[in-house]
Amino acid sequence: MDLHRESGHVSRSWNASGSRLALPLALIALVTVVDILAPPDVHLGPFLVAAPAITASFAGPRMTALVGALAVLAQGTVGVIRTSLTDLNHTLQIVALALISVLVTFLAHVRERHEKQLIQLRWVAQAAQEVVLRPLPRRIGPLRLASVYLAAEAEAQIGGDLYATARTTHGTRVLIGDVRGKGLEAIGDAARLLGAFRAAAHRQPELPALVAFLEDAVSSDLDTPGDWEDDMEELEAFTTAVVLDIPDHATNVSVINCGHPPPLLWARGDVHELGVRRPAPPLGLTGHVENPFSVQEFTVADGDIILLYTDGVTEARDGKGDFYPLADRLAAWSGQGPEDLLRYLCDDLLTYAGRTLGDDAALVAIERVAASEP
Repeated sequence: MDLHRESGHVSRSWNASGSRLALPLALIALVTVVDILAPPDVHLGPFLVAAPAITASFAGPRMTALVGALAVLAQGTVGVIRTSLTDLNHTLQIVALALISVLVTFLAHVRERHEKQLIQLRWVAQAAQEVVLRPLPRRIGPLRLASVYLAAEAEAQIGGDLYATARTTHGTRVLIGDVRGKGLEAIGDAARLLGAFRAAAHRQPELPALVAFLEDAVSSDLDTPGDWEDDMEELEAFTTAVVLDIPDHATNVSVINCGHPPPLLWARGDVHELGVRRPAPPLGLTGHVENPFSVQEFTVADGDIILLYTDGVTEARDGKGDFYPLADRLAAWSGQGPEDLLRYLCDDLLTYAGRTLGDDAALVAIERVAASEP
């Protein structure tokens, strides 16, 4: 959680509110002066209602009440100068202005309370995101890594997309997945899968055994008896995933794909899809499949980059409804390093989708570094 960023945001909000406060104050002054100088049959007092109403849209209840009091005082000043406070017209205007000021002050209080709750929820979401989805290290053994998580909703910075790495005695294992569904249930499923991967990645020597362990973790809730509707919901709960085993001293990369979009390999400008011949069903749906986890190996040379991603990337649409052409955009990249690649793809993806994604998206870029490079 970045508290400095939040405090900076609050400071900027206060500065913005202070500059916007000039508008209702100027409105009160202008209406007061013009109303005093206007002919007897012209009354501009009702325009003062706009001052507390405008203030309530950006300021808190205290500032709104202060502006409302200034507006009532201005209306009383106009009444004294033009006629008297006992004049029925001015009396009704003052009463109406006071009532409206009280109402908008209450609305400002409600809005401020909701904003505080929203900020607290954002802090909780950021903390949960950092605990559940830990940032990947930039360097593991002979690998350079970069990762990014793009939330579909600006205020919801956590979802069912996940990724993790684990160091073993012979290399590095990488997981990327996408939990079906959204909300707290998806977050819980993602946390369960990540915990199982981190616990078993260095204990299971064979990749199929590791993925079988992940399958057991995902489908463990299915053994709990429940009513028919609960059982159907559990049967619909699954997670697509890709697990890679990248050895330190070999160019082969072992891949098991469980219903997830296939990784892409960028090799000096050429893009290849690392599609396995026998993909397994998504985790949670493999219980009735015999020997579902088949390993396939691919060659990855020094300087090549493996791109892992979730379907929130490839299913992003432009204004015409066309899907984002990830492979074509990856082939057009000519930069250096995983971080530069993800910056390029994120900027291009958000521009393509009009800065709004229909689903959460995660990307992980992995580069094999030459042994001579520090």
